[in-house]
Amino acid sequence: MADEQRKKHIAILGSTGSIGTQALEVMEEQADHFQVEVLTAGNNADLLIEQSLKFRPNAVVIANEDHFDKVRDALWDADIKVYAGQEALTQVVEMEEIDIVLTALVGFAGLKPTISAIEAGKHIALANKETLVVAGDIITTLARNKGVNIYPVDSEHSAIFQCLVGEWNNPIEKIYLTASGGPFRGRTRADLAEVTKAQALKHPNWDMGAKITIDSASLMNKGLEVIEAKWLFGLKNEQIDVIVHPQSIIHSIAQFEDGSMKAQMGLPDMKLPIQYALGFPERLKNDFPRFNFLDYPQLTFEAPDKETFKNLQLAFDALEKGGNMPCALNAANEVAVELFLKDQIGFLEMSDVIAKAMHATQFKEKPTIDDLIETDRVARAFVRR
Repeated sequence: MADEQRKKHIAILGSTGSIGTQALEVMEEQADHFQVEVLTAGNNADLLIEQSLKFRPNAVVIANEDHFDKVRDALWDADIKVYAGQEALTQVVEMEEIDIVLTALVGFAGLKPTISAIEAGKHIALANKETLVVAGDIITTLARNKGVNIYPVDSEHSAIFQCLVGEWNNPIEKIYLTASGGPFRGRTRADLAEVTKAQALKHPNWDMGAKITIDSASLMNKGLEVIEAKWLFGLKNEQIDVIVHPQSIIHSIAQFEDGSMKAQMGLPDMKLPIQYALGFPERLKNDFPRFNFLDYPQLTFEAPDKETFKNLQLAFDALEKGGNMPCALNAANEVAVELFLKDQIGFLEMSDVIAKAMHATQFKEKPTIDDLIETDRVARAFVRR
């Protein structure tokens, strides 16, 4: 068994969500390598309590302060420190014992805690793509200045990262982010006009939370990943492309200046990129299901339909404009998805309100964090109106 001191101590921001729960499964399977140091949740106090009693972290945070007494009382005899509130999220990541912070929060909420973790010199396993979408320039500059590594957890970015290991001195010509196409691949706009929430939540290949599943159905998730990739890998806009690959076996492709291409393949399972990010540079042995070529005699590819799925084009537009425009895109999308999940707007209306919010946003070429917080606030308010 590995010496206790050699284990990596992990803080999971968003431990009760899809990525957080799968990360804990990975850590349980790899108990010789990882120690749970901090767990945080937004509202799911019951699951946070259950996780804490099982994994015995040093500290937990429940962001919704209304649940503080419940969590504290449940964990009192376990000698686990309990904190509450958004501010506690940004402070707990500074704990000296933490080696890696897995940011699995959904949306804009991940920005401030990620900044605090980087400022404290903690390496980041990034599942919260919105952090780089909103503030990619600020985050990557800060990480470089602090000597902090950002390990991607998104399956597509993990794939590119894996393709680049050992290739650091070989410039990328282009990357291709693969997309399943979601549950509505091949449909027309007329087909999508009557799409229901239940239909949009049925992803063909991946098991994800509701927000990301809707983003995948609208192709906004792929658009956000395009913007994230620019900052993760230091790419120019024209070096990033999207290709629809319905089988979700090739997770993404890196093409080099000599024309050769590397692809990372495997069954669609988020536990693999999670484990790779936490364990890097080691590849830890596991019992995950293995890919069998004979089960997939055909791997197919097609161009994305940006006319029908306008969110992908809106993301490319935001990337091209730069500045605070990706922040406006993300904020408007978060509220649009929320309204769609509440049956208050239709599937196609999400793109319409996002486009209007972007058009109404005052452009700032070099936004500060305060500018981005204000952009986020204004775009959200616009969509709610």
